[in-house]
Order: sequence, then structure tokens, then C-alpha cells
Amino acid sequence: MSPRFVEFYSRKMYHNHHSYPCLHCHPHSYIRMVQHLIERCLLLHMNRDQCIKALAEHASIRPLITLTVWRELQKENRDFFQSYFHSLSPRPLMSRYIPRAPKLARRKPWKLY
Repeated sequence: MSPRFVEFYSRKMYHNHHSYPCLHCHPHSYIRMVQHLIERCLLLHMNRDQCIKALAEHASIRPLITLTVWRELQKENRDFFQSYFHSLSPRPLMSRYIPRAPKLARRKPWKLY
């Protein structure tokens, strides 16, 4: 999570003791913030588990909250997530499956007379 993003939410005074939206005081703002952070994780090509871990460590967002928002986003954007997961899935190296021509022996250099 970037410091500028935290600073953006810090400037908004949601409550005196919160530096960013509080789940209990402003649930809608909090969920929107979590959604925004998940979208940033997607831009960094993170999978769900990496995103949950990153938000827990860097933004102190409980994993259950992140997982719930992730699932709702996934439900609303099925096609996007299907393409996203396909792009993240490891692909076998195609070179293993492409038959190669046998290597030719190295050509001897021409002799100049």
C-alpha cells in the first residue's frame, strides 16, 4: 500500500481516533477502501491469497473482510475474474511440446585461396 494512498484517507477526518475509514463508524467508506486496495493488488498481478496477506500486513485489514469483498467483486465481475485467473495461471513451457528439427553439424569455414 502506498503512503500517498494512506495519506489521502488520513486527510479525511472520519473520526478522531481513525487514520482511515472505520468499519464500524463508516462501513460503506471502509468497504470502498478495501475494494480500491484489492483493485491495486490486481494491477500488481496478485492472486487472492497474496492480496489477503498484503492487506493484512500493510493496511491492517482483517483477512475475512478482504475475502468477503473479494468474493463480492468476483460475483459481480465473473468475466473479468475468469480472464484474470487465466492470465495468472502458470503455463507449461511451449518449447517442451514443439518438436524441433535435429541440430545440424556446424559448417566448416570456407578456405580462401
